[in-house]
Amino acid sequence: MLSITEISELIRNVPDFPIPGVNFKDITTILTHPGALNETVKHLEKACEVFEYDAIAAIESRGFIFGSVLAAGKNLPLVLIRKPGKLPGDMISEEYSLEYGSNTLEMHRNSLPAGSRVLIVDDLLATGGSAVAAATLIRRDGNTVAGAAFVIDLEFLGGGKILGEAEISFAALISISSE
Repeated sequence: MLSITEISELIRNVPDFPIPGVNFKDITTILTHPGALNETVKHLEKACEVFEYDAIAAIESRGFIFGSVLAAGKNLPLVLIRKPGKLPGDMISEEYSLEYGSNTLEMHRNSLPAGSRVLIVDDLLATGGSAVAAATLIRRDGNTVAGAAFVIDLEFLGGGKILGEAEISFAALISISSE
C-alpha cells in the first residue's frame, strides 16, 4: 500500500493556474497512478474514523472522485454539491469566497432523510469557502455536518481556521504549510 508520503509525492504543482500567482496542486496524477486512488481513499476512510456519519456530500468536481469511491466502499448515500446550473429540480444555494474569486454551490433540497450525519469530502482545503458553503447547505436541509475530509490542506491559506469558526471538524491526509 502507498504511504501518505508516497501519495503526496504524486501530486504535481502547476504554477499560475487557474490565474497568475496561484500554485495549483494537481491531484490528477494520483488518478493516473495505478492503485493510488483506492489507496488514497483507504487513508481518507481511516482518517475519518473519528467522525460518525451515515452519508457523504462531495463537492464538485474533484471531491466527486474521492467522495464517490468512499461512499461506494461504505455503502452510503452520496449527495452531490455542484456549481450553479448543474442540478435539475428543487435546489438550495450558497455563495462563497475562494482563493481567487467567488462562486456559488447548489444541492438538491431533501436529498437525505432529515437528521442525517453528513461527511463533506473534497480534494483540497484552501480558504475553506466551499466547505463552509457545503456545510451551510447541509444544515439548511435539516442535517448535521459530521465533519469534513480532504486529501490536501493548504494550511497557509487558513481554511482550517475558517472551518473551526464554522464548527466543522476536519481531517486531511496531506498538510502543506507554504506555497
